[in-house]
Amino acid sequence: MIARHLTPVLYSRASDYPVVTITGPRQSGKTTLCKEAFPEKPYSNLERPDIRDFAIHDPSGYLAQFPDGAILDEIQRVPELLSWIQTRVDENRRAGEFILTGSHHFDLHHRISQSLAGRTALLNLLPLSIKELRDAGKTTEIDRLIHAGGYPRIHAENLEPGVMLRDYFATYVERGFTRTGSATACPGV
Repeated sequence: MIARHLTPVLYSRASDYPVVTITGPRQSGKTTLCKEAFPEKPYSNLERPDIRDFAIHDPSGYLAQFPDGAILDEIQRVPELLSWIQTRVDENRRAGEFILTGSHHFDLHHRISQSLAGRTALLNLLPLSIKELRDAGKTTEIDRLIHAGGYPRIHAENLEPGVMLRDYFATYVERGFTRTGSATACPGV
């Protein structure tokens, strides 16, 4: 893993708040960062249909699996859990109990501000910075950076940037435009 400069901030916030929420674009490294930073914490991926179904239909039972907290990945998939987490952290009053990740989503930010106001630190993880790439010994030649961007998998796995970014755009960006109907407002996208 390429060391992320957000790691010390993540540790600091987890020592001050019962919940830390990390948002950012898909594939920016949120899950990897959390698993590396908190290897002792149980991990639950709410993208998995069976886990998501359990969390939706029995939120109390779902959270009971994690008496000391957990990393809950893709929290935007079950935003109803935020109210249950609020109740739990208000009862326990333990710093760093839950680490949540979620992709950028307006509704997620709205729900977090309603349910976890004052209980969560909000961090945003973007793709790799030039300094992070430089510190990892990766090339920071301007032509390469313009072509490759900063998504961690491109650099960690030496992927062909044109292929990976085209696929990313087709599966994430275009899908978002198609669902929201904004593609008509952005000709040529």
